[in-house]
Amino acid sequence: MAVGGLLATAERPIHRAARGKHQVTPRQAAAFVRKHGVVLESAAGPVPSLAVAIAGGPIRGSWWSHPRSHEIFELTQAIRGREDVLVCRLVNGKVTFVHRRLWPALVRAAKRFPKKQLAQVREVHTASGRHVTKEVAFPRWVPAEVTAEASRLSEEDAVRGLGGWCA
Repeated sequence: MAVGGLLATAERPIHRAARGKHQVTPRQAAAFVRKHGVVLESAAGPVPSLAVAIAGGPIRGSWWSHPRSHEIFELTQAIRGREDVLVCRLVNGKVTFVHRRLWPALVRAAKRFPKKQLAQVREVHTASGRHVTKEVAFPRWVPAEVTAEASRLSEEDAVRGLGGWCA
C-alpha cells in the first residue's frame, strides 16, 4: 500500500519511478525512518532495514556489493546526519536509526537495554581523512525536553510505542 510515495513494507522499494525503476530521495528515506520509528541501517533483524528498502528487496551478502550500493551509502549517510534521528546500536547491537518521535519512549524504557546500545554513535572525519566512530554515552545525548516527555510515559506505553521487537 503506497502512502505519500512510500510503500508499506521494507521488502519492497520505497518509491517506484516510471518504467519500473526506483529511485529513493533523502526525503523519502527520512520519511521511511519517521514512519517505522526504529530502523536498522543495513542489517537483518526484527525491524525494517533502510538498505533493504532502498535496494527494493533482500540483499544477499554485503550491501557494498549490491548494484545500488552508492545510493544506499549516500542515503544512510544522509540519515546519519539528521538531527531528528538517533544513530545507536539499539537492535541486536547493529547500527539502528531511532526517529525523534520515539526518543521519549526509548528513554522511559532504557532500563530494558544495555547502556552501550543506547549510546549515540557518530562518525567523525579526521584531518587525515579517516573515519572514526565516537560515542556519546546514554543519557548524555538526551535533550532535557525528551527527558521531560519520557517522565510522562508509563513503561508499558513506552515499550508499546517502540514496537513488539523489544517486548
